[in-house]
Amino acid sequence: MIFIGDWMARGAGYWPERVAVVDEARRFTYAQMNARANALAAWLSDRGVGRHDRVGILATNGVEVLDTAFACGKLGAVFVPLNWRLPAVELEPLVELTAIKALVVGPEFVSVLAAAATRLETGPAYEALVAAPAAAIARDDVNAEDDFCLLFTGGTTGVPKAARISYRMVAWNTLNTLVHEARSGDVTITHTPMFHTGGLFVYTFPLLTSGGRVVLMRRWEAARALELLDREEVTIFFAVPTQHRQFADQPGFAAARLDKLRFLTSGGAALPAPTLRDWQAAHPVPFKQGFGMTESGPGLFSMQPEQAAAKAGSIGLPNQFVDVRLVDDDGNDAQLGELLVRGPVLFSGYLGRNDAFTPFTEDGWFRTGDVMRRDDDGFFWVVDRKKDMFISGGENVYPAEIETALYQHAAVAQCAVVGVPDETWGEVGRAFVVRVAGASATAADLDEHLRARLARYKVPKRIELVDELPLSPAGKILRRSLREVP
Repeated sequence: MIFIGDWMARGAGYWPERVAVVDEARRFTYAQMNARANALAAWLSDRGVGRHDRVGILATNGVEVLDTAFACGKLGAVFVPLNWRLPAVELEPLVELTAIKALVVGPEFVSVLAAAATRLETGPAYEALVAAPAAAIARDDVNAEDDFCLLFTGGTTGVPKAARISYRMVAWNTLNTLVHEARSGDVTITHTPMFHTGGLFVYTFPLLTSGGRVVLMRRWEAARALELLDREEVTIFFAVPTQHRQFADQPGFAAARLDKLRFLTSGGAALPAPTLRDWQAAHPVPFKQGFGMTESGPGLFSMQPEQAAAKAGSIGLPNQFVDVRLVDDDGNDAQLGELLVRGPVLFSGYLGRNDAFTPFTEDGWFRTGDVMRRDDDGFFWVVDRKKDMFISGGENVYPAEIETALYQHAAVAQCAVVGVPDETWGEVGRAFVVRVAGASATAADLDEHLRARLARYKVPKRIELVDELPLSPAGKILRRSLREVP
């Protein structure tokens, strides 16, 4: 019996000999992925894992992560990918919160976590286990509102929360992705850690639901990723601006064969003009600005490739099965305001938190905390995170607006602006800038550049030139760390 959530049984029926997953030198067809998931599901079932039980994995991006996810789908168990960058002192409370019953662990992390009822280490013994024939498990009581996985929010603003991701949510995100972006047979590289929504659900699950191929990178290396873009004839690809910049800086960038790429998606921050210019000079591929979050799919907006140039910087229009509103501080509809979202793409709340904690309005809209504006054509533009806004001399200041202005300077490779306390103005801006290699622009040059483009109160009081910015595992800038810089 095939039921909701058994992705690989479906794939093995539709495209048994088509390559589904590439992991280093290994290539796995849909039929092979289904057999591996059946074997792991049988092993877990023999140890008492069933519907609603939670199965964790602590491992870098590899076929084992997908094995575990698909085995959980067969059992109706809950998949819990853990952040392998966290030390034991931070992981243990998450394991306790989620009450993990079984844990799959990569060999490099065996000593990190001692707590788990049942442990399975990846490696030769694991490969022998998943290679053993096993009967499919029938589980027809799984329904669309069951939790498929628990994903911890990025944690850039404090202790991570476990977002409950249902089968319904995964299905509607996949449908939105297929309506607006992906095609059957598309190829992507998954390099974002699969303990984040970007790694699992931006393209990985949509493509493995529609006969595509997912090429896994265990850890990000720009040179290796460029090689894979070429060799695997990748058709759609997501990365943060820093990574797109790293591609353009590779010696073999201009010579790479990237003619199969239909579009590139950039997310997490504004794409610097120099990066876009260097890409377009070597490979005129449409760039789309993405936007999403753990609690909403992730995909909320889409931009068609033919609109990408005319609306550069916009996140596009709301996806087919997403309702959105912009509201002011009083809850009234506005052209500039906080984004509210409603629809079947939303999560089911946070594990262990009551309804009052989850930011839903009384009539069911999810408060994203993101400030946006809508232009006259209906396209949306990210202004900033509401929590990143600071007030200087009574005026609201949005760091993203300042960063966009900074990126218009040819010397700026990466930047971030945060609000810091000030005795006179309450708060003022402090900018951190990474310059393009070889650039000689000074802080004074950048200050002059901003003063020609922004109101005086928006110009940061301090501009500091740094070698690098602190990044999260998902490649996002850790503003909290910057606020703590003395």
